[in-house]
Amino acid sequence: MTPKTIAIFVVGLAAFMGVAIWILTKNQDSTVIPKTNVFSKVEALETVADLGEMKVADVKSRDFTIKNVGSNPLQITSISSSCNCVSGQIVYKGQTSKEYGMHAPGGFVNQIAVGDTAVVRVIYKPYIMPVYGPVTRDVYVGTNDPDNPKLTFTVKTVVK
Repeated sequence: MTPKTIAIFVVGLAAFMGVAIWILTKNQDSTVIPKTNVFSKVEALETVADLGEMKVADVKSRDFTIKNVGSNPLQITSISSSCNCVSGQIVYKGQTSKEYGMHAPGGFVNQIAVGDTAVVRVIYKPYIMPVYGPVTRDVYVGTNDPDNPKLTFTVKTVVK
């Protein structure tokens, strides 16, 4: 093959490829549609509460509201606590879960619909493990929110 033949072949191949690409893309819509993230997102406006003073025999609870502000159902995947004397429940659409805690953690699964709210109830029973003075206890709630896979709800009190 002569250099002239090779040059003609290369130019012809490039022209052929250019026409082929033009034909394949001319009927496609060039509008770019941005990808939207489809996810669950939980919002908890308050995560710490002061129960005030209490006696060892008292039982106090505090309700914390969570809301699904994402675009998919929010899953509550687990509930546990920092101590056997504190437990957590989920209240959603009039249904209250059983109590879950340190020695009875829950693989509890519930779905909160988009835009809906639920309540995380934290229950403190000092008589189970008597401690006097300032006390802080936590309930942990697992979710499918990629930014908040584990929420912590804290109650503080002074046991007398």
